Amino acid sequence: MTNDMMNVRSLVEKSADAYLLREMIGFAAERLMELEVGSATGADFGVKNSMRLTQRNGYRDRDWETRAGTVELRIPKLRKGSYFPSFLEPRRMAEKALTAVIQEAYIQGISTRSVDDLVKAMGMSGISKS
Repeated sequence: MTNDMMNVRSLVEKSADAYLLREMIGFAAERLMELEVGSATGADFGVKNSMRLTQRNGYRDRDWETRAGTVELRIPKLRKGSYFPSFLEPRRMAEKALTAVIQEAYIQGISTRSVDDLVKAMGMSGISKS
């Protein structure tokens, strides 16, 4: 087992583009989502169950930014209710960075107009003046 782990680690370290690591992350994420959706619906994919709470309704694509690069995910949708993977955060990193900049500007006492100009410079439509 230890030799296998060392072989995988050396292969990943030698890989310049970390393709293998992205594939492994994507595979693990898909399995985790299947387990979570199976427990949320009351039945696994393709299994008939009279105790089923809801049914699946296709997938939606989402890119997940990781340190190994972008992983393309297919997040299952439900007919009733909603599902969002527990390992993902609802906001993207860019949105978090923007929120942090705005909070810091507010703490530092920068005027709302200056913050609004900053937000517009970053490509958004602006923020509320209140």
